[in-house]
Amino acid sequence: MQHELPRIPTLLVTGSNGQVGFELRRSLAPLGRVIAVDRRQCDLTRPEILRQLVRELRPDVIVNPAAYTLVDKAETDAETAFAVNGAAPGVLAEEARALGSLLVHYSTDYVFDGRKTGAYVETDAVNPQSVYGKSKLAGEQAVASTGAAALILRTCWVAGAHGGNFAKTMLRLARERDSLRVIADQFGAPTTAALIADVTAQIVARHWLHGRPEAFPGGVYHLAAGGETTWHGYAARVLARAAGRGVELKADPARIEPIPATAYPLPAPRPANSRLDTRKLRDTFDIHLPDWQQGVDLLLDQILS
Repeated sequence: MQHELPRIPTLLVTGSNGQVGFELRRSLAPLGRVIAVDRRQCDLTRPEILRQLVRELRPDVIVNPAAYTLVDKAETDAETAFAVNGAAPGVLAEEARALGSLLVHYSTDYVFDGRKTGAYVETDAVNPQSVYGKSKLAGEQAVASTGAAALILRTCWVAGAHGGNFAKTMLRLARERDSLRVIADQFGAPTTAALIADVTAQIVARHWLHGRPEAFPGGVYHLAAGGETTWHGYAARVLARAAGRGVELKADPARIEPIPATAYPLPAPRPANSRLDTRKLRDTFDIHLPDWQQGVDLLLDQILS
């Protein structure tokens, strides 16, 4: 008696060379056939290209970490930011709905104004202060309006071993300069691309591919590492760990000067409070989110190895 082999699911990943996209190629690989595309194969400013790609591949899951992330440049390049962050996710959601597929899309703490005193929950009022934040909110709304099965994961302070990030910048500056000045009045949780990718893979596997898709608990969720710190605290952790591993630094990790955000003005305003309450994600999907220090330490192990 012959038994049919189970069909191998197809998972489409955009932005494959970005920090999260790079990690998704690893975390999703055990789940099925992963097709990872970058800007050359998938230009998010061209909706017709997006539609054609999805219709040809017919993926069971679309994971969209691709984004316009040049926060300051977006202030003068709003058209591109809204095309990539706002319109493209809606196109992907429309195609996912037509196929009966799942869309996983990533958003940001920048959809909030950062004025709340505590951690933001998913139902808090949005009020983006930058073009980047407004474009990401437009993407959330575009996805939700289609009625597709979709998971929107808001995250913050993302860093990965692949690509540029705050930790790498601090290491470079500490090697070059005798002293550092880092913002100490903005709060959040450094969240590694690896953690984001691993959580995504766990949810997709357990609740979509091996669960009951018709009962999938889609919607907006906050995904961030546990705990909180400031950019100053983040920098101190990075440099102290690097020094402990024998990395030669000109700047003393214990003498980083804390400064207010007003001392380092940028074209796009940053939220003073980027803290995200993750209880909904943890309770719904039974997921443990480790403290940010653990993720940063693992990230440094990769960067410094």
